[in-house]
Amino acid sequence: MRVLLSTYGSRGSVEPMAGLAVALRESGVQARVCAPPDEEFAKRLAEVGVETVAMGRPVRALVGSVTPGSAVGLAQRAAELMTEQFDTVAAAAAGCDALVVTGPLPVAAGARSVAEKLGIRYVHASHQPVSLPSPYRRPPVRRGQPVPPETVDNRALWDEDARIAHTMFGEVLNTHRASAGLPPVDDIRDYAFSGRPWLATDPVLSPWQPTDLGVVQTGAWAVADERPLPDGLAAFLDAGTAPVYVGFGSTPMGAPQEIARVTIEAVRAQGRRAVVFRGWADLDLIDDQGDCFVVGEVNHRALFRRVAAVVHHGSAGTTTTAAGAGAPQVVVPQGAGDQPYWAGRVADLGIGVAHDGPTATATSAPTVESLSAALQAALDPGTRARATDVAGTIRTDGATVAAKLLLDAVG
Repeated sequence: MRVLLSTYGSRGSVEPMAGLAVALRESGVQARVCAPPDEEFAKRLAEVGVETVAMGRPVRALVGSVTPGSAVGLAQRAAELMTEQFDTVAAAAAGCDALVVTGPLPVAAGARSVAEKLGIRYVHASHQPVSLPSPYRRPPVRRGQPVPPETVDNRALWDEDARIAHTMFGEVLNTHRASAGLPPVDDIRDYAFSGRPWLATDPVLSPWQPTDLGVVQTGAWAVADERPLPDGLAAFLDAGTAPVYVGFGSTPMGAPQEIARVTIEAVRAQGRRAVVFRGWADLDLIDDQGDCFVVGEVNHRALFRRVAAVVHHGSAGTTTTAAGAGAPQVVVPQGAGDQPYWAGRVADLGIGVAHDGPTATATSAPTVESLSAALQAALDPGTRARATDVAGTIRTDGATVAAKLLLDAVG
């Protein structure tokens, strides 16, 4: 059995696909991954022994060039991604039995068209729930396409979201489909999601309430990480009390030195040392004091077990990893997509604090005072106890569950 996994996005999109690819391989399935050509993604996939097919332009440079909330250049980028599906992904999927896809709507819709043309199984997977239609929440705002402010009913908002999505991307998709000898679709969003999408999130961190959409929740997908911590980092951890981790993952930031200053000063205000993750925000130390240590790519599962708290942006991956490690969290959303959702879940579970984040129309930046107050609450022994309790409920078999589902479906 051969399976192609395809994604286009940051590390939070690529890492779960690596987890599923490894789980499939352990089940005797030949799996490879279509992913952006960023060097760090190819290196990570090679580390876990997964074959990679490069797709599209590097994500890091692309993400860093986009103004948050701006629709400038969106049509061109969507058209490029759609073309990649009908060219690169179609070629890579030839001879496969199934195609599992995650990523932006143009990617998913184009990929499903490829699966339809090839006559193979298609699975849409999401690593966060906010983009899946549900009467229990509003849809996220599509870039440059606000919904009518007078509409408050969630079902009506999701209907409007489907209309907007088709207006934005439907014509491009149907042009490609016509060239491939496929009939047009009249609802690109629901076509891409299919009637039975997978939700690759932990059911405790992200409980899904049943809807008309036949969502299958598998648990989060991750690779078992056994890498030791670098010697310098291990020595720093051993040299004093547990530090606070500060990192904003693959989220580019306009003023990295300012956010570094604010976060480090807030950590110091609580009498703590800091481990600063450089990430795509390119954070760095603000002085030469010995109470801070900067790191690049490391085993976050191992690191989070040794920190007093985790200050981060609210990605699905970091939230899940910190929760599984039992580390209290301070979530400082930097984007209006799923990051505020994860911040809210951390607060609702009592395993950390949600710092005010951006909305569809406004941004919010932490101050030393606001972040210090949030960190003080996260460092409370009661928060640590709750985080420890929740850690014991976080599933680690999501990729294995998904692999079995795919085997059963295709077999």
